[in-house]
Amino acid sequence: MALKPGAEAVPPETEWPAGLDVRTLLEEGWRPTPFHEFVLKIHSRCNLACSYCYMYEMADQSWRGQPRRMADATIETVARRIAEHVESNGLSRVELILHGGEPLLAGLDGLRHAVTAVRSAVGGGATVNVGLQTNGLLLGPDFLDLFAELDVRVSVSLDGDEEGHDRHRRAPNGGGSYHRVVAGLERLLRPPYRHLFAGLLSTIDLRNDPVATYEALLRFGPPSLDFLLPHGTWEAPPPGAASADSTGASGAPYGEWLVQVFDRWYGAPVRETRVRLFDEIIRMVFDRPSRMESVGLSPFATAVVETNGAIEQVDTLKAAYEGATRTPLHVSRDSFDDALMLPSFAARQIGLRALSDECRGCDLVRICGGGLYPHRYRAGSGFANPSVYCRDLSRLISHIAATVRRDVSELRENGRRRIAVHGRKDGTE
Repeated sequence: MALKPGAEAVPPETEWPAGLDVRTLLEEGWRPTPFHEFVLKIHSRCNLACSYCYMYEMADQSWRGQPRRMADATIETVARRIAEHVESNGLSRVELILHGGEPLLAGLDGLRHAVTAVRSAVGGGATVNVGLQTNGLLLGPDFLDLFAELDVRVSVSLDGDEEGHDRHRRAPNGGGSYHRVVAGLERLLRPPYRHLFAGLLSTIDLRNDPVATYEALLRFGPPSLDFLLPHGTWEAPPPGAASADSTGASGAPYGEWLVQVFDRWYGAPVRETRVRLFDEIIRMVFDRPSRMESVGLSPFATAVVETNGAIEQVDTLKAAYEGATRTPLHVSRDSFDDALMLPSFAARQIGLRALSDECRGCDLVRICGGGLYPHRYRAGSGFANPSVYCRDLSRLISHIAATVRRDVSELRENGRRRIAVHGRKDGTE
């Protein structure tokens, strides 16, 4: 690691990666990967009060000082900055993710303006694919008609069956949200809109039966599923792992939970849906690069713009400590190219060099990649640690790798047997 002298200090502003010397990285030949995904925090409030929410229930409470809605003028400035980044880096395609809080609280006009402003600024030289993550409560015909008009892909948060979902995803008055979410999903699944359905996001609760949870989600025919580990750090471990130490001495409950889902998914006679985490691990078993943030060593190329126009790191870092996402940059005066030169962004793009010694010495490092960045945080050493889910990731990755390698080996052996019995396809022995 290219560290400046004195980077071992304890305060968050000097923890890893604050001491990363980007100038030295450039001199050594490293070059940043341009941002391909832009997350717009179009609305900073939510109409649910989920108990595990990293935005409202964890260490960083900066949402309280944010404007409720991103102003039209801020949206237009963001759009120009995205277009500038596209042009300066010769990009042919970018992803625009409308996020919150709950993005639908921005209203029809706010959402329309965000999509059309970015696409208009970027122009015809690059494609702007738009996605939106919602809790589903407001998915009515007006929003769906707008998304169909603008070709906006919709992902919905759902934690399984009614009991599993309503344990955490509750309204501010304490009432469950399951039936309202399902009603929104069922509207999304109607023929005029079904093509907009991108998939479901489901946060794991160890109290929920893994196979029953998976099958409850399958009811809606999602093209993709994202199983999310509840956000935790070494300072605030996730539920069920409160006694974990750096070697994962408390076991691997989340890994075991996911292994049960994997076996059900992988063993199905036909492919029922895509589970992104499983697909990515399988890709990496066969030496393909990762396409998601939570595993692998691929450069992370996402920038977040807060409701007030501040350029920030990915918002899940709010689980670590107050101000963990913050940068000195703002779209009114700074470019996204400027963000690429910050240590906090560069650290997400330098692969093995950003990992702890323990991670670099692990046989699974090229698949695990150290786990999701926020889950590595420990006061004093910052993000230069294994994931708080280290043991869980090891259990899952080892199981998937052994399963698919066994099956590939059997296929090859069966192929050799058929050739031995029937001869080669060209008829020779």
